[in-house]
Amino acid sequence: MKPLIIGDPAMLAHETGDGHPERPDRLRAIEAALAGADVERVGAKPADRAAIERIHPKSYVDAVLALAGQSALIEHDTVVSPGSIDAALLAAGSGIQAVDALIAGRARRAFAMVRPPGHHAEPQRAMGFCLFSNVAIAAAHALEQPGIERVMIIDWDVHHGNGTQEAFYRRGDVFFFSVHQSPNYPGTGPLHETGSGAGAGCTLNAPLPPGLGDATYAALFADILRPAAAAYAPDLVLVSAGFDAHRRDPLAHMQLTEECFATLCAEVVAIAEEHADGRLGLLLEGGYDLVGLSRSVRACVDVLGGATPPARGPGPDAREAAPLSAVKAVAAGLPGMR
Repeated sequence: MKPLIIGDPAMLAHETGDGHPERPDRLRAIEAALAGADVERVGAKPADRAAIERIHPKSYVDAVLALAGQSALIEHDTVVSPGSIDAALLAAGSGIQAVDALIAGRARRAFAMVRPPGHHAEPQRAMGFCLFSNVAIAAAHALEQPGIERVMIIDWDVHHGNGTQEAFYRRGDVFFFSVHQSPNYPGTGPLHETGSGAGAGCTLNAPLPPGLGDATYAALFADILRPAAAAYAPDLVLVSAGFDAHRRDPLAHMQLTEECFATLCAEVVAIAEEHADGRLGLLLEGGYDLVGLSRSVRACVDVLGGATPPARGPGPDAREAAPLSAVKAVAAGLPGMR
C-alpha cells in the first residue's frame, strides 16, 4: 500500500515574514523532493472545533480563531498573517485525516505535510512557531475511535515537544518520547520528567548534548525506544517529524544526515508493525535548511513506501554513549509499563 501524503497549498498562505525560518518555501522544497515518489495524495481538511478542544480550552481556541484574516505578533517568534488561521486549521485537520485513514485501513502509513508546526503549542499558549498542537489533537482524536486505547507519540524534532508533553503528562493512554538537543529552545524536557498521576511512566525524555550524530540516534531508537514501545504496546504510532537535527540546520547543533532519518523512520515502521497493526502517521514539525529538510523527508517517505535504509554503522563512541546510558537507566525504571 502506497504511503498517504496529506497536504494543501493553502498552508503556504501562512506568511511569517522575511528572514523567518518557518517559511512557505519549506513546503515547496518538500514538494520538489517528492516529485516522482510512488505515493497517494489527498487534500487536507480543516479540523473542527470539537477536535481542537480535546486539547485546547474553548477560551484559547476563541482567541486563536479571532485572529483569522489578521496579521499579528503573538510571541517574538510566533506570528500570524491573514492566511495563518486557515492554515493552522488545515494542519490540525491533516493529522486527524491521517489517523482516520490509518484506522479505517485506507492507508498503513501516512505523512502529513503541514505548517504551521504544532509540538510547542501548549494547551493555553501559542509559542515556538506553533498555534495548535497538531500531533496531540490527532492522538486525542484517535483515542475516541474504537480499538485505539494507547497511542505512542515519538518526537524526533531537535527541540523538545513541550506542548505535546503538557497535553498528556497526566494521562496513561499516550506514551510520549522526545529526543532533543539540550540545552536548546524551549529549555524543557529533562530526564526526570516521566509523567505523573495516571501518566506516571508514560513520558520518556532523551535530552542530548549538541554535536551528536547518526550513531547516537540509531542506538537510542534501537536499544531504548524499541524496548519501551514493546513494553507499552501502542495501538497507533504517531511521529512529530521535525528534521532540524540535520547537520545543515541553522537552529540547532546536531549532526544527523538524511540517511539517519531513514534509519529512524525504519525503526518506527518496525514499532508500528510489531505493535500497532502497521498504523503509523508522521506529522511535519521543524527543519529549516531546505536541502536538509527536503532530502530527509524524501528519505523517510521512501522508507514508508518500503525502501530499505542504509545499514547501521558503528555504535556511538564513549562521549556519545554517556548520555544514552542516562536515558537507558530512566527507561529501565519507568513504572506502570505493560
